[in-house]
Amino acid sequence: MNKRVAVIGGGIAGMTTAGALSALGFNVTLIEKEEQTGGHVRNWDRLFPSRRHSAEVFDFIEKNMRAGVEVLCRSIITSIIYDSGAFTLSFENGSSLKAEAIVLATGYELFDARKKEEYGYGIYDNVITSAELEYRFKSGKKITTHNGTTPKRIAIIHCVGSRDEKVGNLYCSKVCCVTGVKQSIEIREMLPHCEVYSFYMDLRMYDRNFEELYFEAQQKWGVNFIRGRLSECAENPDHTLVLKTEDTLTGRPLKMTVDLMILLVGFVPGEETRKIARMLGLQSGPDGFLLSTDEHVQDNSTSIPGVFLAGAVKGPACIVNTMADARATALQVNGFLNPGHE
Repeated sequence: MNKRVAVIGGGIAGMTTAGALSALGFNVTLIEKEEQTGGHVRNWDRLFPSRRHSAEVFDFIEKNMRAGVEVLCRSIITSIIYDSGAFTLSFENGSSLKAEAIVLATGYELFDARKKEEYGYGIYDNVITSAELEYRFKSGKKITTHNGTTPKRIAIIHCVGSRDEKVGNLYCSKVCCVTGVKQSIEIREMLPHCEVYSFYMDLRMYDRNFEELYFEAQQKWGVNFIRGRLSECAENPDHTLVLKTEDTLTGRPLKMTVDLMILLVGFVPGEETRKIARMLGLQSGPDGFLLSTDEHVQDNSTSIPGVFLAGAVKGPACIVNTMADARATALQVNGFLNPGHE
């Protein structure tokens, strides 16, 4: 089979799609703008709900991809033109590539927590994001305050950049709640004498074993879950943080001092996705994520023949669902390039 598929985006979705397409006999080129493949998962330590190390999943995907896939890292696409049954992709270095089909798997970006100014990220030293905490776990660094002391009380804030009309993101990012539960357990494992408070709007434990992880956090690790949205964070002279919120279950205002605050940042559409979408003429929804042909029966196809979507370009998704979606995309591409041989 001489037909080539260009997979744009070297994260979990792109790597899985590329591996599946290669196994189906296609020539596959995986295009990644960064120096290496792997995307966000390279920065995660352990994955919910089982808390296995992310490297195990990455190694599995890479092993199933590497043998038959051409990988182009540090490759910036400048234009995509369709002519005579093929797409020509041009790159910043002057090279080009022809492909009979394209899979867009450029994923997502994390919400910029500085946009929630009232939470103090980028202003107060002891306000960090869930991604920064995960990096500490992965690098083996201790959990400390900015001045190196061991925190005695930590607050975790849910829905930062998600379900928030003020920042223009009305959707749920799906994985933040369970990430917060997982991280709260890991904090208590590392700091058994530290109090952990988790402030949430609603806890959306939507998948298998997620609810059990939530119960474990409460019953075994003593994590305190408080239903209430943070309204304001201020800093004391000693750099501890004062949080103002409301316990919406009791209807009472709440004021608390903590040593460290963690913001569970949500997913937003990436700039790379928007750029490639403009080149191809793809449509996005009100949330900014890309639209497929039909959300039920053609969820991996687009309005442009030969252009397909995989993973979080369509909206927030966990790793398990992203990998399943990527394999489905590969089958859709196969059906397009080899009609009658799906």
